[in-house]
This record gives sequence, C-alpha cells and structure tokens, in this order.
Amino acid sequence: MNAIAEAAVIKQHLIDPEICIRCNTCEAICPVQAITHDSVNYVVDASKCNLCMDCISPCPTGSIDNWRMMPRVRAYTTEEQLKWDELPAELPPEELEGLAEAGADVSTAPAPVAPPAVVKEPGGEEAFNSAAFGATLPPWSAAHAYSNLYGPKAAQKTVTATVVGNVRVTEVGKTAGSDYDTHHIVLDFGAMPFPVLEGQSIGVVPPGVDDIGRKHHARQYSIASPRNGERPGYNNLSLTIKRVLQDHDGDPVRGVASNYMCDLKVGDKVEVIGPFGTSFLMPNHPRSSIVMICTGTGSAPMRAMTEWRRRLRASGKFEGGKLMLFFGARTQEELPYFGPLQSLPKDFIDINFAFSRTPGQPKRYVQDVMRERAADLAAMLQDANTYFYVCGLKSMEEGVVLALRDVAQGAGLNWDTIGAALKREGRLHLETY
Repeated sequence: MNAIAEAAVIKQHLIDPEICIRCNTCEAICPVQAITHDSVNYVVDASKCNLCMDCISPCPTGSIDNWRMMPRVRAYTTEEQLKWDELPAELPPEELEGLAEAGADVSTAPAPVAPPAVVKEPGGEEAFNSAAFGATLPPWSAAHAYSNLYGPKAAQKTVTATVVGNVRVTEVGKTAGSDYDTHHIVLDFGAMPFPVLEGQSIGVVPPGVDDIGRKHHARQYSIASPRNGERPGYNNLSLTIKRVLQDHDGDPVRGVASNYMCDLKVGDKVEVIGPFGTSFLMPNHPRSSIVMICTGTGSAPMRAMTEWRRRLRASGKFEGGKLMLFFGARTQEELPYFGPLQSLPKDFIDINFAFSRTPGQPKRYVQDVMRERAADLAAMLQDANTYFYVCGLKSMEEGVVLALRDVAQGAGLNWDTIGAALKREGRLHLETY
C-alpha cells in the first residue's frame, strides 16, 4: 500500500452505545452485513460498510447516525467498539489537517447506494433480500411523531411511569405453560408529557446491573395502545410482553426485562425512555387500508392501529378503508388477544390466523395464509391507499415479503415495479427482531 493510500481519511460510521436500545433494526436492514453485535453493543465494521445510509432512517433513536473522521489504517475495529460505554472523542483537527496536507483522500462518503434485492450468501449462492423493500419513510398522511423526549442525551434521562394494569393475555395450555405467558401491561405517566402514536415504541430500563457490573441497557417494546391511551383521555399506554426463557436458538436464558415486567404489580414504578420511531406509522387519510402481518408479541403495534381505527369508526367521523390481519403463533393458546380478536365485527376487520404447532394439523405460517388470500392481496398491492406492516421475529420477514412477491407475480404484476413503489411511497414497513 502506498503512503497516500495508507494515510487516506475515511468517514467511519459508528453507533452511539449510550443511545442505542439494541433493537436490532440496523443489523437486520444492512444490505452488506456490516453491522454485528454481542451481549453489550452493536457495532459497524468499517471494512464492510459502504455508507449506503439505508440504516439511518429506520433507527428509532438516532444512535446509528454517528461518524468520526479517521485515518483508514487507524479505523476503530469491531473489537474496540464492542468494549465502548460511550463514543470516543473526535481526533484533533490538526491531526486530520496534517494528513490532508500529505495528500490524503479526505472525501467523506460515496453517494448513497441502494440495497440490492438479491444478495450473495457467504457460499456464493444468491439470496432474496427482503429488507431492500422495507420503507424508511412514513405514510404521507401519518401524524407527526415525537421521539427521544427522554433518554441518555435528552434533557431528562428517564421518566417514571406507574403500573396501573398487568393482565395475562395468553391461555394456559399444553404448549403455553405459566413460564411462557404473555402479559398486557398498562403504564401511566401522570402529569409528565409522553405523546405517542401507533407503531412507536418505548425503552424500559430494568433495575440492577449486568454480569460485568454495568447498569442494564434499555429494552425496546412496541406500544399496544392507540394515541389517546389504553384508557382514552388518560396519559397512559400499554405494552405486550412475553416472558423470555430461551433465546432464538432454543438455549436457556432468562430475559432480564421481560421477566421483570411480567412480574410487576399495580402501583410499581418503571423507568422509561423514548418514545422511539418515526416511520412505522399508520396512515391517517380517509379510505386508507391497512394489511397487518405479525407473529406473537409483534401484534402490539397491530393492536394499537386496530383499536385506533375502531375508535374512529365508533365516532362516525372517519371513513376508513379495509383492515386485514394475518396473525401467527405456534398454537391458539400462545396467541395474544385471541378472545378479544374473535369479538371484533367481521365487516370491520378481516382476520386470518396461522398456527404452526397444532397437534394433528399441518404447519401453517402467515405466508401460507397470505398465499391463500392472494386475490385480495393482489388488489391491495395495486391500491396506492393500502399500507402493509410486518412485525415479529426476523425469521418471518423473508417469507412474508416473498409471499407478497409471489402474489404480485401470480396476478401478472411486475414485482420489481410494485416492490419499488411500496418502498418509495412508504407502503411496506418491516419491523422484525
């Protein structure tokens, strides 16, 4: 490597560990797999990052939008970043100026690069990139979202909420024992301002410290109540939280925040930061339709959107379009809100369940049911007033977007055109973890 190349200055992309709520949005959406994490931090590999900027807008906290001008040979490694409690200071200007005078390339970034719809796996085979079609802009008619009112870099670090409700919302069954229950938890903020919209989330700060003595970082939970509160007219909101006793690989682990939250009693106090999110928001214009696709506690934002539309319908002051829900779980007993969903009017919402572990029945996932409703979904894909929302485990995302592609192609539509429009017009939103 010649002297000039060695002295080259890059604009290194970094994640602020003080603000990051470890939601996994950035890693899930990165088209070049430049972002990784351990149990403490999320970090960016400078050797892989192409500064495409695709991760910036979806980040709910803004922690991803941080940069440092660095000599290429001194770029922070992922190993260094994993140990950070806060971002390092900028290098002194005179040090960078000296590099520039020596002939270094100090261009800050290439032009943004659109993420490809097809990516290469490590073995060289091609794989569908579902994240390429996820919108980073909200629907044009979405209400203005307030975000980051409370947090490490805000004027007030946290706000204290009071638990005013904690109810189990899954049935007790053979595959849904008491250890794997899901709770509907209502938090009241009293006189402290905490405006939220459907599709936003909050961070809960569990008490105590982790294995290395550091305070627990905040855990993110989607809001399950509409903008005017779980109880209309009160400064409150609700969350849908499942106890975590194993990780995504099936290994035993006790979720710090999920168990803390599920065990709370009415009257207990909780430290909260946020709210977060400015893109996964529902449309507000008349006759707009919403297709909601979720699994498990990914139902939280869908419940919020459904309840807000139900209240608007009851008021008689809003002409809404269609509501369509695809909701998946292993069994009926593990599906949150199963009873209340059954009581919603059929002319208000079109509900489709998918259960993958029902004894004696074939496995059915949300994407399977979507294909069964292909004719209806094809019409909605072509309707500029229809918006699609996907929330749940990361493993569902590719199957769902592929199902939408198959529905489009089965109807004789050009998926490249449809998919690009869904992203460009803020009509397909992906929030998986």
